[in-house]
Amino acid sequence: MSDAAVSMAEPGVLALAGVLDYRSGPALRKQGKALIAASREAHLVLDCTAVVKSSSVGLSLLLAFMRDAQAAGKAWELRGMPSDMREIAEVYDLDEVLAG
Repeated sequence: MSDAAVSMAEPGVLALAGVLDYRSGPALRKQGKALIAASREAHLVLDCTAVVKSSSVGLSLLLAFMRDAQAAGKAWELRGMPSDMREIAEVYDLDEVLAG
């Protein structure tokens, strides 16, 4: 089992941590969606500073959380995207999407 977590570290800050991969992705997706829906903040920060390693699943989670935030009428920003996740985003030409 991979070591991964998603939490509302502080109001409006959704923090991803650990290893984001196919083992952790489904549970993190459900947890993150629920946390975003429960947040009363108008602005959401997707904080990836504690992500240790990420496959394309981590990038998929970010995109899903961005959609969740938009659907809830929340502005969002991305913080601390690790280099492996950034490289995957570049391959898929998602730089502008992730910039908000």
